[in-house]
This record gives sequence, structure tokens and C-alpha cells, in this order.
Amino acid sequence: MSLRSILRPTKKPRTGVKNNDVKCAYINALRPKQWTKNLIVFAAPLFAFSINLQSFLGSLLAFLLFCCASSSFYLFNDIVDVKSDRQHPVKCKRPIAAGLVSIPIALTMAVVLLVSSITIAWLRSPALGTTIIAYAILQVAYNLRLKRMVILDVGAIATGFVLRAYSGAAATNIVLSSWFVVCTAMLALFLAIEKRKAELRLAQIKGSKTRTVLQRYSLSLLHRMENIVTTGCVVTYTLWSSGPIVGGASTAWMLLTLPFVLYGIFRYQLLSDPEEIARSNDLSTEKGGRSERPEEILLKDLPILLNVCCWVLTCFMILYGKQVNFIQ
Repeated sequence: MSLRSILRPTKKPRTGVKNNDVKCAYINALRPKQWTKNLIVFAAPLFAFSINLQSFLGSLLAFLLFCCASSSFYLFNDIVDVKSDRQHPVKCKRPIAAGLVSIPIALTMAVVLLVSSITIAWLRSPALGTTIIAYAILQVAYNLRLKRMVILDVGAIATGFVLRAYSGAAATNIVLSSWFVVCTAMLALFLAIEKRKAELRLAQIKGSKTRTVLQRYSLSLLHRMENIVTTGCVVTYTLWSSGPIVGGASTAWMLLTLPFVLYGIFRYQLLSDPEEIARSNDLSTEKGGRSERPEEILLKDLPILLNVCCWVLTCFMILYGKQVNFIQ
């Protein structure tokens, strides 16, 4: 696709669209629901038990910068994939594919967001700026090539989450545990594989694969990959929560949070199971289940939302107990 064909508006906005709908379209084009992925920047101070105003403000800045950077690439991706998105039953409703946001305006928004996020991050900390730049390079490589390369595509997605986690550490001057980094990578791989599974089921139902990389995947392969990374995620989290004896958390009491991690993984797998999708009243098999869009599960699935809240509450209780010397 040439630059001229990308910049040229290929679809006019639908008639009868209200101004309020158009304004909302510009916000929706940034995909604010997917900003939940950037919450992982707060994991660094939380896992390091460094909970104070300074670390919170640093993590908040990293969160906002990653929201700007990630939204810029959502815009870039929607511009490049506008034709294929219009053939997708869900993605065709995105503002750019639907013609609610013109391609030149979307491109301007993307450039402004990306340049601003890199500049502010570098002024805050060279380490944070380098992380945002690394994320930008990764996204360029992903959109141009990696998303069409089997296995490397899910690896790139996982690397993006690791960079998010590292940005939280860079913004707060926290040294991350190796087990934390590996666990983050394993969890990100798990989510990426679940996403590919949902996309493949959807492609099989529709009889067409809108993603080129799906032609190299099969459900049996993705199931085997899922088993490996699920085991890796549980093992690395267990090692981290076992305490300082293995170079993990500062207290072994973090093992109390392990049941919440196990439940979250099992619940996610349940929601992505084809039989569960068929039994559910609010999920359509034509959409392949909500695991195609992980942000929807976090925001709309009450059991997982409550589970995350319980996990956070337990972490804070352990942190408080350690600070008052009630536990070691």
C-alpha cells in the first residue's frame, strides 16, 4: 500500500451521524479500553513494596506516557489495516474503518502523541525515554513485519508488556526482580496466545483469515503453546512470591496471593473455552469469545475483576504487615 493510498480518505463518514458521535469517535480511535494493559506499569512499585507518593506519581506518569504511545500506534495500525479491518465483523466498527475519523487527522494525532510521549519521557528520565523509544521501535517492527511472522508475533506482544513493566521501574528508580520480569513475559505470552486462539476460531467460523499469520497457526499448536506458558507463569510467580531466599519478593507471605493468580488464569481459560462460549448467553460464537479482546474481560467479567481486587488488597495487607513488623 502506497503512502498516497494511505493518506487518501477511502471511505466517507456515514450520513446521519451526529456531531457527538463524531467527537466520541476521535476518543474511541485511541482505544481507551486498551489502556488497561498499561496498568502493568504500577506493578513495579507494588511488587517491590515501594508504595509512596513519589513512586505513585512516577508510575502514573509512565502510565500516561504509555497510553499516548500505545494509542499512537493503534492509530497507525488502523490506518495501515483500514481495508482488512472493513472485512472484519468487529474491527469494521472502529472509527477509522467506519469513516468517522479521516486518515489525515488520525495520522496527525498519532505523530503528536508519539513525539510528545517520547519527549516528556526523556526529560523525566533517560531510562524511561529509552523504554518508550524501544516500545516504539518494537511497534514499528510489529506492524511492518513481526505480526505476520508465526511465533514471533506473540513474542513481540509479550515484549511490549515487559517494556511497560520496566517503564514503571525506570520512572521510580526501582530494581526489578528477575522472576518478576520472567513472570510478566509468561503472562503476556499467555494473553497473546489466548488472543490468537480466539481470532483463529473466529476465522474458522467465518471461513476467512483476515490475519496472514493465522494461516500458520492451528488450535492444537496454540493449545500446546498455552500449556507451556501457563506452567511457566505459575512457576515463576511461585518462585517470586517465595521470598528473598530465591531472589524474589521481600517476604514469603506473598505466597498467599498465589491462589488469586491461579484462579485468574483458570477463569480466563474458562472464558476462552469453546463449550463455555456456546453455553454463555452474552457471548456470541461468531465473535470467538472475549479472549480476542483481553481488555473486555478485565473490565466486564465480574469474577476476574473481583479476583484482581482481592489480589491487590491481599498485597497491601502483606505490605502493611511487613511495615509494622507484624510479619517478616
